Amino acid sequence: MSSINVIMSCGWNILSGLTGQTSFAHCIFFGVGAYTTALLWLGGIHPYWTIPLAGVAAALYAILIGIPCLRLRGPFFVIGTLAAGEVTRIIANNLEWIGGAAGLSIPPPSSYSKLPDYYLTFLCALGTIAISAKVIQSRFGMALSAIRENYEAAETVGIDTTRFQIYALCISGLVVGIAGSLYVQYIFYALPDKVFGFDTSISMILMTVIGGIGTLWGPVLGAILFFILEEFLLGYFPSLHLGIYGLILMILVLFKPGGILNLFENLRLRSFYGLARSKEHH
Repeated sequence: MSSINVIMSCGWNILSGLTGQTSFAHCIFFGVGAYTTALLWLGGIHPYWTIPLAGVAAALYAILIGIPCLRLRGPFFVIGTLAAGEVTRIIANNLEWIGGAAGLSIPPPSSYSKLPDYYLTFLCALGTIAISAKVIQSRFGMALSAIRENYEAAETVGIDTTRFQIYALCISGLVVGIAGSLYVQYIFYALPDKVFGFDTSISMILMTVIGGIGTLWGPVLGAILFFILEEFLLGYFPSLHLGIYGLILMILVLFKPGGILNLFENLRLRSFYGLARSKEHH
């Protein structure tokens, strides 16, 4: 689950962390990936072969959502993605051929070991980190950062902001779709209210903000810490966990918007300057 969280948070960060467009629609891509694998698996295709197909299906859905939504900015974009997520969840709950509100259950094989799935998921997480690094360090990533810093100035220097953001959303959707595919292979179940749920998008946002939004290693750190926090809260405060998530998000935004990675960086710089001053004094 930590590896799946890393894939989700890094995927969300590719769009929202680099462009500054806060998306609540990523639960859609997670759900599309989950249902693609569930349906193909029930149709007789080996689940491992469904992983790239789940990513492609989520990427195509991302383009469909992105064309109208990415023409919006700020709170209008947030509302647009939130509405897209809720509409998709309601549709999934009412489509009987994908199980409706009851979802899809996959019977586990008679001789099944989770160890290969663990290694596969871990390798996918490493691959996602590599993709994130490539995007952040590329000219494409620099263009996305320019959009985040100043949308109008980016357009002035010739950056096609809508097209670049659609590309970012497509990559982001593909990655999160793969996370949905791996999730279904882990729990053998796809439930609309879970995989398309609002709390799934909130989890991605919280993981990234906890670690450090817009950075390479911040989402990785945040995903691992979030898993530990989630296990604790669901174990001791199952009815209050969403409210506690919201409280943590408010505290981070108000007092440490750069996340825990930024906190570590500040502590490292303070120790460095303290050591330098000590040497000057001596």
